[in-house]
Amino acid sequence: MARRTREAAAATREQLLDAAERVFRDRGVTRTSLAEVAAEAGVTRGAVYWHFRDKADLFAAMCQRATSPMDTLAEQASEATGDSPIGTLRALCVDALAHLTGDPRTQAVFEIMFHRSELAGELACIAERHDRDCRQARARVESVIARAVAAGELPRDTDTALAVEALYAYLTGLMHGWTLDPSSFDLRACAPALVDTFIAGLVANPPRVPQVPRAASRRDRLPVTG
Repeated sequence: MARRTREAAAATREQLLDAAERVFRDRGVTRTSLAEVAAEAGVTRGAVYWHFRDKADLFAAMCQRATSPMDTLAEQASEATGDSPIGTLRALCVDALAHLTGDPRTQAVFEIMFHRSELAGELACIAERHDRDCRQARARVESVIARAVAAGELPRDTDTALAVEALYAYLTGLMHGWTLDPSSFDLRACAPALVDTFIAGLVANPPRVPQVPRAASRRDRLPVTG
């Protein structure tokens, strides 16, 4: 009996997450009430509060259920080995874009996050957690770029942190545009060429660490006398 109860509770939780995904996608997170999620799931409002503290908790659980392509990129980056770090970086980026196109749940969650939610007010805690996770992920990806510098594939004065910022901006920009209108272009088919465009620019002209001017010596500062 206890096992059946646990299974029923788990099934209800999944119903609520599925319903939240549909309603948030249609109406937006801010304009959706927990009562509407409960109605969509076919359960009582009390059932929502049995599983989730509030809308933010429900939204976070819905996001965590999907596999983020950027998180996958970061995880694979920390484990990646190979003769060419730049080649590894390229493969990881192509895989991240392809993952988004092949996972309907991830597509739905990214569409909601990009276009149907405002991470402020009651969802501010989600934004803070997202920012923290992104910082950790960027550090892992930066390690691949640092290996490319060590391998001589990028100049020694490459600003690896800024390179990561540019990479994330490029990939998330592509994801943002594609989730807004998936029919606008075939992201899976175009992913290799799109990533190659970024990689080519990174290799040809990477962001550089600013050079600190050499301090003038005492002799250089002495006045010239006739």
